[in-house]
Amino acid sequence: MRTAIFLAIVILSGTIGDILVSRTMKRIGEVKDFSPRALIRLGFQVARCPLFWCGIVLAAVAFFSFLALLSWAPVSFVVPATALGYVVGTLAARFALGETVDLTRWIGVILLCIGVAVASFNQIGRELAPHSVFETLRWIVMAIACAPAFYYLLGIYSARNFFLAQRRRGPYPMHFTPPVSILKPVRGADRGAYENYASFCNLDYPEYEMVFVVQDEEDPAIPVIQKVMADFPGTKIRMLVGAEDLGYSNKVCKMVRLVREARYELFVLTDSDVRVEPDYLRMVVENFKDPAVGAVTTVFKGIEDGNLGSQLDCLGASVEFCGGALVANQLEGVQFAHGATMASRKETLARIGGFEALVDNHSDDFEFGNRIAKLGYRVELIRKPVLMVFGPETLGDYLRHELRWAIGLRHVRPGGHAGLLFTQGLPLAILAAIIAPSHMIAAAYLLGYALFRFLHTWTVGVWGLKDPVVKRKFWLMPVRDFFAFPVWVCSFFTNRIQWRGAEFTIRKGILVPVAHPPARG
Repeated sequence: MRTAIFLAIVILSGTIGDILVSRTMKRIGEVKDFSPRALIRLGFQVARCPLFWCGIVLAAVAFFSFLALLSWAPVSFVVPATALGYVVGTLAARFALGETVDLTRWIGVILLCIGVAVASFNQIGRELAPHSVFETLRWIVMAIACAPAFYYLLGIYSARNFFLAQRRRGPYPMHFTPPVSILKPVRGADRGAYENYASFCNLDYPEYEMVFVVQDEEDPAIPVIQKVMADFPGTKIRMLVGAEDLGYSNKVCKMVRLVREARYELFVLTDSDVRVEPDYLRMVVENFKDPAVGAVTTVFKGIEDGNLGSQLDCLGASVEFCGGALVANQLEGVQFAHGATMASRKETLARIGGFEALVDNHSDDFEFGNRIAKLGYRVELIRKPVLMVFGPETLGDYLRHELRWAIGLRHVRPGGHAGLLFTQGLPLAILAAIIAPSHMIAAAYLLGYALFRFLHTWTVGVWGLKDPVVKRKFWLMPVRDFFAFPVWVCSFFTNRIQWRGAEFTIRKGILVPVAHPPARG
C-alpha cells in the first residue's frame, strides 16, 4: 500500500504541476525572442505568477516522492508505473486545458495503460497481498476525503485572485456609455419588490430604459410597478402584459418579448429579486468596450428573510454558487450566466437563435452564457456583486429548490455534477473519521474539514462578496453541507421537478410536461 500511495503522489503531483506551469506559459504567450534581455524579462514575468510557483512546488513533491519510491521498489516496476503520468496528463490536457486529443493519441493512452498493467502485475500483487480488501478500500476512501480540502484551497485562491484584480481596476470608462435596455420578466410580487425595482431608477448612467413584462392583468406586481413609475417620472419605464406562448418556460417566453420590444441594441436582463447600486450599469457596460466580450453576468450576495430556509439558501448561493463560479473563472473562464444579470447585444443573441431557442430549457441562464461562449466570445463577471433578496422559505421549500437546481445541473453539466462528490467536505470527513485507523487521524479529518471550510466561506462570502448574511451566519455552513449531500445523491434518481406550479420531467436540459392520467369518476 505504501508503494501505491507514493506512486499516486508522484503521478498526480507531477501532472498537476505540469498543468499549472503550462497555464502560466499560455497566459504569458508564445516565446519568440530568445535574446538574454528578453529571457530575463520572461523570467520576471513567470516569477510573478503564483500558478508557476505552485507548479514548481508540486513538481518538487513529485521528484522527492519518486526518489523515496526508488529507495525500496525495483526500477523495473517504478519506471513503467510512473509512465501512467502520461495518461493522467493526456486526460488533464483534454479536460482542464481544453486541448484537442485525436483518436490516435487516445489509442496510445490505452496501449500505455495495458503495457503498464502487464509490466507491473507481479509487483502490484505482492504489494496488495498482505492487505485485506477493507484495508485497501479504507486508504482509497481516506485519500478521496482529502479532495474537498484541495477544492476549498483552490476556491480561496480563485476568490482572492478575482477580487484583488477587481479592486485594483481603474475608474469606469466614462466616455463609453451606449444606451441600454434593462429587461425584467416578472411573475408576482417578490419580497422587497418596490425597493428592488426602485434601485434601478437611481443608476448613474446617462441613457437607459426599463421594460417589464408581467404575467397577466391580475399580476400582483402591477401595482408595485405602477408606483415605481409614478415615483420616478424621470426614468423611462414601460410595462407590458403577457407574452406569446412559444414553449414550456413562461419566463423565457417573456424574455423573447422583452428583447423584441427593447429600443436599444445592448440589453441587460435581471431577475425580479435583484437589487443594485448606482454604478451597476457602468460595471456591466464597461466590459462591452472589448468586442471579444459576448455576454456579461455576475456573482451576488444576499438579503434573507431571517428563517433557516432562506439563510441556508443565501449561504449556498453566495458561497457555493459564487465560489464555484470563481473557480471556473480561474481554470477555464466563465462559460455560463446567471439570471441575476444576463447582458449581451441583440446581434450576439441572434447568433445563438435568440431566446426563442431556449423556451423549453430548464436552465435558460446557463444555456444563454454557454452558447455564447461556444461561439468564441468571452463571458465576463462584473467587478462587484449585486444583491439578491431571498424570501421566506421553510426547510422543505429550500430542499425542493436545491433538488430542482441539482437535477437541472446534472442535465446541463453531467460530468461537473458528478464531480461535486469531491467537494462534499462534511460527509467525506465523517466517513474518513469512521474508518480511520486511529482517533487522532479521525479528529484530524473533522478538524481539517472545519478549518478549510470556514476559511473558504470567510474568504469568498465575507472578504470577497462582503455578504452580511454570510458574515453573521457563516457557522451554518456545516448545516448547509449536511443537507447538500443527500440532495446531490437524490438528484441522480429522479428527473421530475415541480416548477412554477406545474410538473415537468427534464430530459437533456429540456422541460417535458408530465401528463397526468384523467381522474376516474
